[in-house]
Amino acid sequence: MAKVYTRTGDTGQATPMGGVRASKAHPRFEAMGDVDELNAAIGVAMAAQSDSKVLDVLRMVQNTLFTVGAELSVAAGKRPAVPKVSDHDVMMLEAAIDAVDPGEIKEFILPRGSAAVASLHLARAVARRAERHTWALSKKEKVNPEALRYLNRLSSLLFALAVRVQRAEGSAQEHPTYRR
Repeated sequence: MAKVYTRTGDTGQATPMGGVRASKAHPRFEAMGDVDELNAAIGVAMAAQSDSKVLDVLRMVQNTLFTVGAELSVAAGKRPAVPKVSDHDVMMLEAAIDAVDPGEIKEFILPRGSAAVASLHLARAVARRAERHTWALSKKEKVNPEALRYLNRLSSLLFALAVRVQRAEGSAQEHPTYRR
C-alpha cells in the first residue's frame, strides 16, 4: 500500500510542478494553500446548504478552483499540461452572480446567521485572502490574469449567495453598530 506521506517536506521545502525545491513560505505555496483552504471552506458551506441551485453553483466553483490550484502548482517558466482558467470561467461566475442578484445593499452586513449563511461568509473571506496571496505571487512571477479575475469575482458570488440564503431562510440581516 502506498503511503500518504513522503517526508520530503520535513525541512520546510516543497517542489512545484516542473520546478526545483523552494521554501514552503514562497508566495506560490501561500496562494496554493489558500486556494486549497477555500475549496475546503466551500465544501463546508455545501454541507450546510439545502438549496439545490446554491449547491449546483458551489459544485461548479469547486471544480474550477481545482483548475486554479493546478495553474498555481506549476513552477515559474514551466509549461506542464494543466488546465487553465479562462474568460469563460469568469463569465460563468458573473452569470451566477447576476442570477442570484441580492439587490442593492446599503449597509455592511455582519457575517453571521445560520450555519448555511455563516459558512458562505467564511468562504468569502478565505476567497479574499486567496486573491491577495495570488496577487502577491503575480508581483514575482507570471500568473494567469483570468485566475486573478476569477478569484475576485468568486468573493462577490459567495457574498451574493450568503445574502440569498439568508433571505430565503427569512432571517434578518444584521448590521454592525459603531461605538463612538
